[in-house]
Amino acid sequence: MTSRTEPTARHVGLALLALALGGFAIGTTEFVTMGLLPDVAESIDRDIPTTGHIISAYALGVVVGAPLIVSLAARMPKRALLLWLLGGLAVGNALTAVADGYVPVMLARFVAGLPHGAYFGVASLVAASLVPPGRRGRAVSMVMMGLSVATVAGVPVSAWLGQALSWRAAYALVVVIAVVAAALVIVFVPHLPGDPSATIRGELGALREPAVIAAFLTGVVGFGGVFAMYSYIAPIVTDVVDLPSAVIPVFLLVFGLGSVSGTWVGGHLADWDNVRQVTGGLLFTVVVLLAFYELATFAPAALVSVFLMGALGSVVAIGLQIRLMTAAGDAEMLGAALNHASLNIANGLGAWLGGLVIAAGAGYVAPALVGVALAAAGLVVFLVGLRFAPVRERVDVHA
Repeated sequence: MTSRTEPTARHVGLALLALALGGFAIGTTEFVTMGLLPDVAESIDRDIPTTGHIISAYALGVVVGAPLIVSLAARMPKRALLLWLLGGLAVGNALTAVADGYVPVMLARFVAGLPHGAYFGVASLVAASLVPPGRRGRAVSMVMMGLSVATVAGVPVSAWLGQALSWRAAYALVVVIAVVAAALVIVFVPHLPGDPSATIRGELGALREPAVIAAFLTGVVGFGGVFAMYSYIAPIVTDVVDLPSAVIPVFLLVFGLGSVSGTWVGGHLADWDNVRQVTGGLLFTVVVLLAFYELATFAPAALVSVFLMGALGSVVAIGLQIRLMTAAGDAEMLGAALNHASLNIANGLGAWLGGLVIAAGAGYVAPALVGVALAAAGLVVFLVGLRFAPVRERVDVHA
């Protein structure tokens, strides 16, 4: 049990902004690599498919770092832990900016990925502690908003900077953003003590909870449906929708705008009914992917579908974030961190399965059907988890 601080409404807003800026830095470094891949490949003298492994290295860092860091640092004061994580993010991106060669760049990206899930876990818990219980979902969505806004603003700006100067400049920019975020955290985020009774065994014990397992697997499988389609959006635009490559950024922007909209809506839905939020989000994901498969050759329909996929992805992600925080009980911070580990696994799973059907000759729109199957499977996992592993009702630990 920890005592709750009572910051003013103004300070709550500024604290949430500081936390969101850290999420913005993470979102920028996570996605900008995809836009700079040819430049990085030329610099380290590797082909693009081989260089693409640095994206996987970052995702692996997220999956490893999320449970490990949160479990080891559960006793630390929350603000201090946030600063360490932002420092780690800055170091990982600084190493990327100066790394020379395939292996050094890959190792640097792994280091940069380590704080990702842990940061969102801690930041979500801090955000939830600053507001009344009925506004937890909206507070968490504000932290996630930084990630969504990065897809609209941070990634295009850093990609432009990387192309205009050097791909290394994009990662140097992330270092600057992380440092500014850390400064704002120091000024505006109140001191929140850690849990002195926390143990590594106790934290990781949440992984045995059926409700945690079900929510985690829902993210891995269900969210993979979004990535199965979105991973191949570039060839879909040019080969299926039959538009010039110059239009691809428009589709990326629309997806990002959908993500921002879905983040805002998702916070409100989480405070209304978290179970219906996840259930409805996955169900509508199935419907939109089916519509995309049937109507992808019609440009306006394809554009609307991409917007809706961005929105639904954020709605489901925030719903699972709150679900895992609740299901994990006293290991609430670990639950929040696990959500980002599951989403990174989903990213790889969806892209891999989508690639398989393309390689089999099914065409670039076929990954949408893979996405339908994954989203439907995620919905089944979630519903089974509700029946056999109900989340226990509990008093908010920060009240």
